[in-house]
Amino acid sequence: MVEKSYDAIVVGSGPNGLAAAIVLLHEGLKVLLIEGKDQVGGGMRTNEVTLPGFHHDICSAIHPLVLSTPFFKSLPLADFGLTYMHPEVLAAHPLLENDSVALYSSLEETADSLGVDGNRYKKLIGPLVSNWEDLTDDFLGPLKMPKSPVKLAAFGINALQPASWLAKSFKTPQGKALLGGMAAHSIQPLSNWATSAIGMVLMASGHVAGWPVAKGGSQSLANALLGYFVANGGAFKSGWMVNDINELPQAKAILFDVSPRNLLKIAGNKFSKLYKWQLGRYKYGVGVFKVDLALSGPVPWLSGKARKAGTVHLGGSFEEIKKAESLIWKGEYPDNPYVLVAQQSIVDPTRAPEGKHTLWAYCHVPAGSNIDITATIVEQIEKYAPGFKDLILASTSMSAQDFEAYNPNYIGGDINAGVQDLTQIFTRPALRASPYRTSAKGVYICSSSTPPGGGVHGMCGVYAGKQAIKDLF
Repeated sequence: MVEKSYDAIVVGSGPNGLAAAIVLLHEGLKVLLIEGKDQVGGGMRTNEVTLPGFHHDICSAIHPLVLSTPFFKSLPLADFGLTYMHPEVLAAHPLLENDSVALYSSLEETADSLGVDGNRYKKLIGPLVSNWEDLTDDFLGPLKMPKSPVKLAAFGINALQPASWLAKSFKTPQGKALLGGMAAHSIQPLSNWATSAIGMVLMASGHVAGWPVAKGGSQSLANALLGYFVANGGAFKSGWMVNDINELPQAKAILFDVSPRNLLKIAGNKFSKLYKWQLGRYKYGVGVFKVDLALSGPVPWLSGKARKAGTVHLGGSFEEIKKAESLIWKGEYPDNPYVLVAQQSIVDPTRAPEGKHTLWAYCHVPAGSNIDITATIVEQIEKYAPGFKDLILASTSMSAQDFEAYNPNYIGGDINAGVQDLTQIFTRPALRASPYRTSAKGVYICSSSTPPGGGVHGMCGVYAGKQAIKDLF
């Protein structure tokens, strides 16, 4: 039962909304967490969308930052049913014309597999791994005076470069492709500034704590976080899609795990003209198209590395991926797209009936696209795994428009809730003393439209929650 007043209210129960609610709860505050859907989790939901017994992650599937960033790993989530499982190979990148390449949990093993590029890889990623604890507060947070300026500067020299520049420092197709597959997680042209940062952070995080899978599905992480929140006195209300800030109970602090566009719709009448103008200028990126498949067996990859990998990057060489990602931003659909595949069931047998498997695959598409490219994704997988099509028992797809309908924060199918380019990495959603404060006292934004951006790490919510505590309590 919802009461008339709370110390703090958090609207939206994605990873950042859950994190913000828990941070506020830790302060001893009376906190209400509200979710528009019936199911907690935002991007951390799992459902049987193909056949009974096949459990598919709807959005987030593999979690490269969940154990390498400080907040979620600090909570006793195992007590609430959460188990992480680690694939033998973190990410594989098959190459048809050359030997495939892979990211392993071991920095040394990854470097050794790169041959003549091994030393270059260690020089690039090794310092980031060694200084991870010192640097995460600097590059996974709002713009501020760095705690480790010398170490951050050393990271920034490479990280701020376009991935297309950094790739030139590798000699082999494997070294270039590994960087390209990682940098393409940025969902922007690889010629953009700071796309190297995304790739470097993902690779380093793998060496720090792996790329784990939540046993039973990403929903298990959401359920564990909610279980911890409620067990410690938090209040939760699902099935309440907040459309106006005035419909909420009284509270000293209200935090929104929503996109800037939705924040304007819900609370725009509370904001200054300047802040509304800033939110109106916020840039969203391209969308995604996703396919979930129920399979009669494991994917018959030509690459032995891919058969053991939780994540597989498809699309070929660095130059091929660069071309494909550039075309998307021009509103075109490449014939040879970059496809990101997750095969959670190779490490988590609870995802499918015995002997069967699930597969999760998406590629980037122009914003707002409603074109069905299921066949393109299936053909791309078939190219690297002949016989794959014969294993398909059932499939279901989501277009960019479907993603926005599923979650209103995914504007145009943008699962990062805004472009993470150089202009918006640290200042999203607006250039302010604190990106989490709005112009209205007591109203905050805690979504992935704030630093450090997309991913299951909760740090946007952590920083927003701490800002509200500092300001009001």
